Amino acid sequence: MEIRWHIFLLIVGAAAVTFIPRIVPLAVLSRFQLPAWAMQWLNHVPIAIMAALVGQELFTHDGRTSLFSNNIELLGGILTFAAAIWTRSLLITVVIGIVCMLILRMMW
Repeated sequence: MEIRWHIFLLIVGAAAVTFIPRIVPLAVLSRFQLPAWAMQWLNHVPIAIMAALVGQELFTHDGRTSLFSNNIELLGGILTFAAAIWTRSLLITVVIGIVCMLILRMMW
């Protein structure tokens, strides 16, 4: 099998671009004791990222902002959120979300 060097270098470059931004902050910050306010602030980062990703999917439809007209994703999200509050279980929430979207897409 022939090795195409430009493809190989592209893969290595993509791996480096993905790897470096994840490892450098971890290596640098692991040497310091962060203040309590910084640790508290960092605890909110995953929640903010997930909210941004989910919010973008729930409130846009076909590239346009759509709150209520023909937005089954928003309805499925509301039902899934209610299930998450009620059950407090990630597995049950995911299963209920998948089942809700399955039923809603079959109905529409």
